[in-house]
Amino acid sequence: MDTVADNWASIQERIARAAARCGRDPATIRVVAAAKTRAPAEVEAAVAAGVTWIGENRVDEAARKKPQVRLPACWHFIGQLQTNKAGRAVELFDMVQSVDRERLAVVLDRRAGAVGRQLDILVQVNTSGASQQGGVAPDAAEALVARIGELSHLRLRGLMTIGPLSDDERAVRSCFAALRRLGERLAAAFGAAVDLRYLSMGMSGDFEWAIAEGANVLRLGTALFGPRR
Repeated sequence: MDTVADNWASIQERIARAAARCGRDPATIRVVAAAKTRAPAEVEAAVAAGVTWIGENRVDEAARKKPQVRLPACWHFIGQLQTNKAGRAVELFDMVQSVDRERLAVVLDRRAGAVGRQLDILVQVNTSGASQQGGVAPDAAEALVARIGELSHLRLRGLMTIGPLSDDERAVRSCFAALRRLGERLAAAFGAAVDLRYLSMGMSGDFEWAIAEGANVLRLGTALFGPRR
């Protein structure tokens, strides 16, 4: 698993360079290791190298994998979540990054309350308009954030988006910039009533562009683990 450690060192260098280009402190930028289809040993290698946040796209996969990872980490759900999996997600994850509709928020809140905990969440916003991507529409995000504020067992921690699958830097960065601007508008509208500390955007192919647009949470899979086999 030396490759994972080497890749992690390379990622840290790339983050530092990207942050320097826009006058940001690289220490403020967190990485979620996107571990979909990765073996428990690969996840352990990432944690041993210094990664502290692990992301999974599927509840059932996480349920099988997490008990086999002996090193401590925070687990994030980063895929599209069905409401019938919400209870299991509350048991498995420290954060759900993909809350994109009121019904899901209400079910997560009820499930978290049933086990006596508060669940950290991000609101996923569809900034690209792609129909195959999850996320609340940008013009509906304020209403969703307001509704989440009424739910006592959820703690809003920020926003998440997925950039378009494109090599067009301008197109990708425009989606990331849209999330940043939305966060600024929501912060102005709600003030201290909301906590929008995280902007989760940027994956292996575009994370440097995301950093330039204000991302402080990156979701990296192939950059860390290498191509899927």
